[in-house]
Amino acid sequence: MTTRTTVANGLDELRLALASDRAFEAWYERTLPRVYAYLFSRCGRDATLAEELSQQTFIAAVDQRARYDGRSDVVTWLCGIARHKLADYFRAVEREERRQMRLEIRQIRMDAAAAPAMVTALDNRAAIGDALRSLPAAQRAVLAFVVLDDLPVVEAARLMGKSASATQSLLHRARTNFARAYDGEPSDD
Repeated sequence: MTTRTTVANGLDELRLALASDRAFEAWYERTLPRVYAYLFSRCGRDATLAEELSQQTFIAAVDQRARYDGRSDVVTWLCGIARHKLADYFRAVEREERRQMRLEIRQIRMDAAAAPAMVTALDNRAAIGDALRSLPAAQRAVLAFVVLDDLPVVEAARLMGKSASATQSLLHRARTNFARAYDGEPSDD
């Protein structure tokens, strides 16, 4: 009986929130702080990124409202959507980092005299920021999902579009590099 009541309450809450602008605004103001806090803590305390991902989360929630079955609290459902938005962001950043690295490697090959300066610049750039933000996107993502969200490696792998073994290896490297960055040492990746 309790489960059925929870399902009905969650579905009714979402239905009511989408019934009018005023209802949506009240629901949004009530749920946004929890979704924002969830994202803020997982994206290196980057307020701008947390705001952007929160906005994307609510847009996706409205678009996917028919998929909400009420088995969980609405905020839990929203945080699940937020987790996927965060995974999408980390994948995009990882692709951009790989593209940027390919461009930098090409530049080094084209101008061998500039190679020492380029490597020094890369080392200096990696040292900027706090330990979490100094890691590559994939390493930040795996730490956020496995350590902060306490997800199994298999679930983190699914979110990141990687195999479980590749994700386990990535997690090991991320933990090692995080510890090094935290202690002020350069990372291997």
